[in-house]
Amino acid sequence: MTTIQQEHFIQSVADALQYISYYHPVDYIENLAAAYEREQSAAAKDAIAQILINSRLCAEGHRPICQDTGIVTVFLEVGMNVRWDATLSVEDMVNEGVRRAYNHPDNKLRASVLADPAGKRTNTRDNTPAVVNVKIVPGDTLDVTVAAKGGGSEAKSKFAMLNPSDSIVDWVLKTVPTMGAGWCPPGMLGIGIGGTAEKAMLLAKEALMEPIDIQELIARGAKNRAEELRIELYEKVNALGIGAQGLGGLTTVLDVKVRDYPTHAANLPVAMIPNCAATRHAHFTLDGSGPVMLDPPSLDAWPKLTYDASKGRRVNLDTITREEVASWQPGDVILLSGKLLTGRDAAHKRLIDMLDKGEPMPVDFRNRFIYYVGPVDPVRDEVVGPAGPTTATRMDKFTRQLLESTGLLGMVGKSERGPEAISAIKDNGAIYLMAVGGAAYLVSKAIKAARVLAFADLGMEAIYEFEVRDMPVTVAVDSKGTSVHQTGPREWQARIGKIPVVVA
Repeated sequence: MTTIQQEHFIQSVADALQYISYYHPVDYIENLAAAYEREQSAAAKDAIAQILINSRLCAEGHRPICQDTGIVTVFLEVGMNVRWDATLSVEDMVNEGVRRAYNHPDNKLRASVLADPAGKRTNTRDNTPAVVNVKIVPGDTLDVTVAAKGGGSEAKSKFAMLNPSDSIVDWVLKTVPTMGAGWCPPGMLGIGIGGTAEKAMLLAKEALMEPIDIQELIARGAKNRAEELRIELYEKVNALGIGAQGLGGLTTVLDVKVRDYPTHAANLPVAMIPNCAATRHAHFTLDGSGPVMLDPPSLDAWPKLTYDASKGRRVNLDTITREEVASWQPGDVILLSGKLLTGRDAAHKRLIDMLDKGEPMPVDFRNRFIYYVGPVDPVRDEVVGPAGPTTATRMDKFTRQLLESTGLLGMVGKSERGPEAISAIKDNGAIYLMAVGGAAYLVSKAIKAARVLAFADLGMEAIYEFEVRDMPVTVAVDSKGTSVHQTGPREWQARIGKIPVVVA
C-alpha cells in the first residue's frame, strides 16, 4: 500500500508545469533540428531557426517558450493500491499545483483561462482550473502526465463522424489545409479513431503525449494498421507543402500519432488534434517516497544557432509612410524599430464598440502598426515577458473597420489572414506582417520598453506601446493583397510533387 502525501503531489505538479514552460521535450528539439537541416525553403528554414534559437534561450533563461502558456491538461493513472493522505480532492490538488506554477515569482506564467466562457469570460487570474483525466489501474504508484496546450493549436482541433467505408486518410488530407497555420507548424498530429465522439477526442489528445519516433517506425516498418496509417499520413501531410508557419516547405509535421478503440458497427469517429511548436508535456511517477523534480536536459541537445539580422530590411515605425509600405514584397524580411502598438481580441472588440457609438479612440492609430499579442508579465529586469504573436485570423472581422476608421497602416500577427481581411488590406493599401509563433522569448529580446496606453483592466489583452529594436517579421500580405500563405504552400506542394495541386 502506497501513501501519496497531498503536498508531494501538489509540488510535483507545480514543478512539472514550470519545467515544461521552458524546456521543450528533447525528442522534439532533435527532430526539429533534423528538419531544419533538411529544409530547402528559405522562409521555412528561417522560421524553424527562430523556433530553435528561442527554445535554447528559454532553456537557458528559464522563461516561457511561448507567451501562451496554455490551458493545463493532466492525465492520472492511479494505482488501486494507492491511498491518499490529503484533505483536498484530486482535482483540487491539481489546481493548487497549477496555481503555484503559474504564480511562481521567478517565472510567472500567463493566466489565459476564462470562467463563464459563454458569458462574461472573466479571467481566473491563476490559470485554474485544469482539465483532469483519471484512470484507476492495477498497481501501487501514481503516474502523472502534465501538458500545457496553447489556444492557437487547440482551436484547430477537428472531429468527424465518418461512415465506416470512408477513408480516414482522405479526411485528414482534406482537413489539414483548412486548419491554416494558426497551430504553429511544424508540430505533431494526434489522431483518435473509434469509440464514441468524446473517446476519439480523448484518444487524440493522449496520443500527443507520446514521444516522437516516426523515423524509427519508418526504419523498422509498420506492424499493424495504426502504424501503417502513421507512416502514410506523415508522408502525405508533409507532401501538402504547408511547411513551417504555413510559409511553404518540406516539413509540416514531425510525427503523426494514432490511437484507436473499438467502435459501433455504424460509426467511424475520427478526431485530429495538433500540437504546436510550443509542444509542452512531461511524465513522472509518485511512489510515496516524496515529491518528484524532473532532471533538466543537457543543452547539448540544442543546435547552436544565432539569428542573422543583417538579411532583413530595417524599418523605422515612427517615420513609416504608405509609399514605403507599398514597396514591400511578399516574403520580405523586415526588422521593425520604433513604437509598436499592441491589441488582440478583447481590445479589438472594445475598439469596434467605441467606433460604433461614435466615441473617440483611446489611441491615435494613424499610420501606426498594431501587434496581436498578449505578453507574459515581466520578471526581474525584463521590460516585458515572452511576447510572441497570437493567431491573426481572429481579428479578421475587425480589420476593415479599423483600417478605414482609424488610419491604421499595418498589423503584425501569427499565421495567415482570411479573404475578408486580405480584401480590406488591399483596398486600404495596408500591410500584414507575420512574426514566428513559438519564438516568444526571442521576440521579447527586441522589446526595449513597454507601457500600457489603454484598457488596463484587460490585463494581458490591454493596449500597450512597445519600443522595439530590430524585431524580425515577414511580409505575409502585401499592400496589393498577395498572401505568402497561399503562394508558399502551393509552390512547395508542386515542388514536392506527390499530391496534385488544386487551384482554387
